[in-house]
Amino acid sequence: MRRRTILAPAVGASPPGADGAVDSAAGWIVVGAAFLSTYTIFGVAYSFSAFFGSMSDEFGIDRGRTALFFALTTFLYFVLGVVSGKIADRIGPRPVLLFGMVCLVGGLLATSRVNNLYVGYATYSLGVGIGVACGYVPMVACVGGWFATKRTTALGLAVAGIGLGTLVNAPLAEWLIEQYGWRRTYVIMAIGSAVLLSIAALGARRPPAAGVAGTSTSLVHTIKSSRPFWLLYLSMLVLALPLFLPFVFLSDYLKEQDSTHSAGLLLGLIGLSSILGRLGLGAFASRTVPLRLYQGSVLVLGLSFVIWFVAGANYQWLLAFAVVMGVSYGGFIALAPAVAADIFGPAGLGGLLGLLYTAAGIGGLIGPPIMGRVIDSFGYRPTLLLALGLGIGAFLLLLPVGAATRRASQP
Repeated sequence: MRRRTILAPAVGASPPGADGAVDSAAGWIVVGAAFLSTYTIFGVAYSFSAFFGSMSDEFGIDRGRTALFFALTTFLYFVLGVVSGKIADRIGPRPVLLFGMVCLVGGLLATSRVNNLYVGYATYSLGVGIGVACGYVPMVACVGGWFATKRTTALGLAVAGIGLGTLVNAPLAEWLIEQYGWRRTYVIMAIGSAVLLSIAALGARRPPAAGVAGTSTSLVHTIKSSRPFWLLYLSMLVLALPLFLPFVFLSDYLKEQDSTHSAGLLLGLIGLSSILGRLGLGAFASRTVPLRLYQGSVLVLGLSFVIWFVAGANYQWLLAFAVVMGVSYGGFIALAPAVAADIFGPAGLGGLLGLLYTAAGIGGLIGPPIMGRVIDSFGYRPTLLLALGLGIGAFLLLLPVGAATRRASQP
């Protein structure tokens, strides 16, 4: 499969090597900064399941409306990624990351003081949503620009922070809520986020091809004429509908099963397993076609809901689900940027990834509330069958991508 770069350089692009060399030691510093950024922002976002019960009880609302906190946030950080990615392509990732830090910290502090449900929707979703949008796509795209031969390995390491953040923060948030309540826990998380993101900003540097961003015409061309892009887009949208089920509902599920086991441990195991998926599959992708591993990750992620379906209250089966879901989820996250760079080239990758991730934003917006409504009406087992069907559908949408890409790259 030949690469086809369809994004044009922006006027005034910095010359290659202006800020360092591709595949140099400086690039690994950027990887470390991206790792710390993704660890922090997703550690906050994916710990929401620990807050679910406390917030639902205090505001007196059902599953669907409580899930809307997470859904709105997910929608915003994926959709706003197209803006943050384009801006970072032009001015660099550091100022974008610092702006996101201010929004994240402010949003958590404001949410800790709200007494109105709808005000809470605004403070949490805007604060965390903008924070993640500024700390994810710009940093991941920046890493992609620092590497050529080791790009998939570097991207896997960068997004491994998401898994570690889930591993550490979900159980930690659960414990903090038990000790201090959900409001003080948000204050503690705000302070910790400010410290960690300030450190990450020190290592956030423009790649050697800084300023090589796609023009709006290039992105419009991609939308109109690229069948591989649209297949990737639709697949991500469909997969995102059930993707966040465990991050929102696992705690509630265990409560319904009268289980005394910890949802935080399950979420932490998903995070740990996703690290293995990100690092292992990310490194292996450099020796094979990233698209094939990406397709496999999507299929296994969808099939993982079979394990949850048969588990019932059996915690050992739920642990198995967490491992399988985590590894495949890690592969999905690590390989999506690599697949995009492999098909479209690294130029203007921030804007392109931001555009692609709007699919996950739309799915993340409507998925959790829909799943919450289905759970309220029919229970968890039909909901898990629906999740399985959507995961398989997302895989089927990916099957024609390889052939479409080969046809598009032929002269």
